[in-house]
Amino acid sequence: MNTTSASSASDPGKPSSNCDRRSFLRHSLLTAAVAPWISLNSPVSGGEALANPEGKRSFSGRRIRLGVVGCGGRGGWITRLFHQHGGYEIHAVADYHQAVADACGDAVGVDQSRRYSGLSGFRKVIESGVEAIALETPPFFFPEHVRAAVEAGLHVYMAKPVAVDIPGCVQVEACARKATASKRCFLIDYQIPTDPHNLRVVEMIRQGEIGALAALNSHYFAGSFADPPRTANCEDRLQKLIWVNDVSLGGGYHVNACIHAIDAALWVAGQRPVSATGSSRRMRSEPHGDSHDVFSILYEFPNGLALNHRGKHLNNQTGFNVVCEAQGQTGYAQINYGGKAFLKGPENAYEGEVTNPYEAGAVRNIAAFYEDVTRQHYENSTVQRSIDGTLATILGREAARRRARTTLEELLRENRRLEVDLSGLKS
Repeated sequence: MNTTSASSASDPGKPSSNCDRRSFLRHSLLTAAVAPWISLNSPVSGGEALANPEGKRSFSGRRIRLGVVGCGGRGGWITRLFHQHGGYEIHAVADYHQAVADACGDAVGVDQSRRYSGLSGFRKVIESGVEAIALETPPFFFPEHVRAAVEAGLHVYMAKPVAVDIPGCVQVEACARKATASKRCFLIDYQIPTDPHNLRVVEMIRQGEIGALAALNSHYFAGSFADPPRTANCEDRLQKLIWVNDVSLGGGYHVNACIHAIDAALWVAGQRPVSATGSSRRMRSEPHGDSHDVFSILYEFPNGLALNHRGKHLNNQTGFNVVCEAQGQTGYAQINYGGKAFLKGPENAYEGEVTNPYEAGAVRNIAAFYEDVTRQHYENSTVQRSIDGTLATILGREAARRRARTTLEELLRENRRLEVDLSGLKS
């Protein structure tokens, strides 16, 4: 779906002294492996999402000069949503493939001189005079792109997951904290937490309407993406979501897709898991990427709460279904990515239809980002749970592949970086 631009074929994940520090890993993420992040309890995706659940447009009298990196599929689609909002000027675009950048630029009226391609295209977007950037590339490239954007003083809007490995998560979190300290906005685009019915259900859970949480169950059932044979280099895999099949480039199916259900579970739990165990395998037809596509994972949280997650990414007629179910001592509830969100407790009940979250959630987040930038709201409330959701899915991916109980603390200490061979690609 999305294509990409990156800066350096030699070392795209090289740490920056400003945004990725070894001491940051030691004192921040490693500590959080045993102490949950308080900000996980925040129900708001963007500064105005709760107050403006329908993503209604509000203008402060100016348009934000926006650059977009990654213009295929969702990248091109979300660029058009930014354009339709009315509060953004799409100033520059970049994609690894020039034809994709041109098609996106044509759709929203970007001058031919500000349509860039190749691995270094994202830097040209940053240098073009934008004040904000939207990142919609394969997530392997996110840490490098985020670092460059934050160091250039830009506001950042980005897709999930934030990275494919632990070092990438460390770098993105450090950069997001630098953005906040520098009074810049940083929003990570999840749709489930923006829906007003999901918001209401989680609010009622927080109020004790189903009693203390006893267990969580989640699943992500969907099809797989095209996974063609590999060519001389990875150029052909930088498009049409082919990269989801590759663990090092896209994080794999659990990190890139199941993360929606895991994020919902972390939102309900108000904490992140400390360990996981499970199993996974490849079952899609003629796979060429190394990602597994069927998962059964048990997560454990610091307070003893457990999350059972099932993932299926096969074209086997199941359809698309993403749910997080909460079992409480006195009732139960469900939030989802389309369908009935509900809560049934001994005293109160609630039910509402979650409709079109893919588009409606993006529209709400685009509106929230506009409000945050123009009204100078720098709480950046989507960041921490998004970091923790990526860490949790990496934990689940690794535990399932190892088929052994694995702790987040172990993975943080290993700090294993995934690499992609970018040789032969256009700079």
